[in-house]
Amino acid sequence: MATKYVKKFLYNLLLHAVALAMFGFWLFLFKYVWILGIILIILTASYSTYKELTEEYKKQLDYLKQVLDLTSKSEHLWKQSLIEKSAGYPTLLTAIQEYQTLIDNKTSQSLADKKHPAYKASEVVKNESQRRRAAELVAKQTQAIIEYYESIAPFLIDLKNDVVDANDTELYREYSEEEQLDPARQYLTKEEFRKLPTAIRNQMALDRYWKRPKSKWLIGRMYERFVGYVYEQQGFDVEYVGIFKGFEDLGRDLICQKGNNFIVIQCKNWSKFKTIYEKHIFQFFGTVFQYRDANPSRNVTAVFYTSTQLSDLARRFSKELHIDLQENFKFDPNYPCIKCNISK
Repeated sequence: MATKYVKKFLYNLLLHAVALAMFGFWLFLFKYVWILGIILIILTASYSTYKELTEEYKKQLDYLKQVLDLTSKSEHLWKQSLIEKSAGYPTLLTAIQEYQTLIDNKTSQSLADKKHPAYKASEVVKNESQRRRAAELVAKQTQAIIEYYESIAPFLIDLKNDVVDANDTELYREYSEEEQLDPARQYLTKEEFRKLPTAIRNQMALDRYWKRPKSKWLIGRMYERFVGYVYEQQGFDVEYVGIFKGFEDLGRDLICQKGNNFIVIQCKNWSKFKTIYEKHIFQFFGTVFQYRDANPSRNVTAVFYTSTQLSDLARRFSKELHIDLQENFKFDPNYPCIKCNISK
């Protein structure tokens, strides 16, 4: 602060000395009057420096008061945020927006206060910053709500980036009701589907199915089919709940039955870089508990299949909740994925 004051004082001193030298040189013709001129220069420079610094620090003080005012709300802010979790933290995000407003206004004001003021640019920055903040508020609140829903219903994460092709409905109209039930139709042209022999067209459709890129949703369903096949080979009757009931499965992808023994299975075919956390285990335990409660006469066990691995804490919870784990269980694309009825 002292250095800044000295610099400004010397600058104003030089400025006033030049002014007096140009317009008051006649003062030096009189005896001792030049001393009065020097004193006048020093006093004028000091006052100008004081005035400039006072205005500058007043602006900084006003800015700090606004920051302190926001900080004083912190206790109420955090308490309110805990209450508003399911609504996307509106109080917290509004406070962040207010803080960002201070920063944006300071940038805008600096354009207006600089040596060569840019008032128009300052106004543009102010208006555009306001629009950006409003958009960011909506985006952050939406993201917070999505993350909250995913935390209490982890199966929603599996549906990310899966987009249904709107053109499918139009294509369906070109086929009869019976033809629409044949999944091979999706991988063949209309001419191939209607003219090729059944065995040839099915093999052609299967080859194209394996070659085409697949959505995360479809890869997950393939994984469920594969795990179900493993249990069918062990003599279980397998109900593919996740595939045929969708959201109604409540996280129970497969229900395998052999006599009075029932195994509830959840499948997660995830990238090796992703980890299963305890929230997924809690959600699965909840749906298994509900199934046991609805079927008290059945001997129900639970198994969690995943192509990746669990966190240490999730693994501990699985053990305590009596959920068997099958980690790093990879999908085998060579398993017999089509059931055929072969005549004699």
